[in-house]
Amino acid sequence: MTIEHINPHGLLKFAPLSQVVVAHATRTAYIAGQSACNENYEMVGADHYEQSLQALRNLRTAIEAAGGTVERIVSSTVYLKNLTPETSGRFIDALSSALDGQPFPAHAFSMIGVEALASPEALVEISAIVALPD
Repeated sequence: MTIEHINPHGLLKFAPLSQVVVAHATRTAYIAGQSACNENYEMVGADHYEQSLQALRNLRTAIEAAGGTVERIVSSTVYLKNLTPETSGRFIDALSSALDGQPFPAHAFSMIGVEALASPEALVEISAIVALPD
C-alpha cells in the first residue's frame, strides 16, 4: 500500500499540509472526533495549544488501536472553538511537536471554526480518515 502526497504547482505549499493525498489501500478507518479529554472524561489543558496536543495524542491512540499509524492519515478535519489567526497558529504549533516533540506527519486537513463543541471546556476536536495496511 502506498500513500502519495501531492502539492500541485499553483497551490499553497505548507509543511504540515498536503494539498492532495492519494491512498492506494483497501482498508480505511474513520476516526471519530477526538478532543482533549482523557479516558476519565477530564479535560487536559486550558488553552488551544495544550488541548491540541492532547487531541492529537488521542488521535494517535485511536489510529493505533485500528492497526494504523499517523503516517497513514489521509485526511482530517480540525474544529477549533473561537477560530482566529492566533488560535489556528497555536494548533499549528501543536502539530510541530505533538509526537513526543516530533511533528505530526503532513496530510490533507481542513480547519473549521466553531462556536461550541460537545464539552463546554473543549477548544479543539479532530476527526480523521486513515489508510490501514492490508
